[in-house]
Amino acid sequence: MATSGTYVAEVPLKGSAENHYKRWKSENHIFSDAIGHHIQGVAMHEGDWDSHGSIRSWNITCDGKPEVFKEKREVDDEKMTLTLRGLAGHAVEKYKVYDVIYQFIPKSKEGCVCKITLIWEKRKADTPEPINYMKFVKSLVADMDDHVLKGQNGA
Repeated sequence: MATSGTYVAEVPLKGSAENHYKRWKSENHIFSDAIGHHIQGVAMHEGDWDSHGSIRSWNITCDGKPEVFKEKREVDDEKMTLTLRGLAGHAVEKYKVYDVIYQFIPKSKEGCVCKITLIWEKRKADTPEPINYMKFVKSLVADMDDHVLKGQNGA
C-alpha cells in the first residue's frame, strides 16, 4: 500500500469553463444552498472570496459523516486553476499532505471538463488511501454542474 500518491480524474461539465471557474473561485459562500448535502457552510478566515492566499474552512459531509476542512487557496486565473492546500481538519489529521487542484478546461461552447488532482501523503502507514475523498470532490464538481448552468442561463 502506498504512503503517498496522486489521483487524477476529469469530470465533464455543461456550460463554460469560465463560469465554472468563477463559481469555484469567487462564490463558495453559495455552495451550502446549491449542494447542501455535501457542503453545510464555508467560513472565511483570511482574505476574501476570490483572493490568492485566502484561508477558509468548509463544513462538509463525506461518507455520511460531518467533517471540517481548513484550506489555503492558490489561484491561477490564466490556467483557471484553484489549489486548496489542506491546513487543518479531518483529512489533515490523516494526511500530512492533502492538496486538491481543480482546473477548468474548455472543450466546446457547450461544455468543459474539470480536471481534479488530489495529492496526498499519509501520516501513518495504516491509514487508508483517500479514495473516499476523491469520490467526494468528484461528486462536488458534478453536483455543482446544474447550479452553474442555471446561473449561466439567468435562472
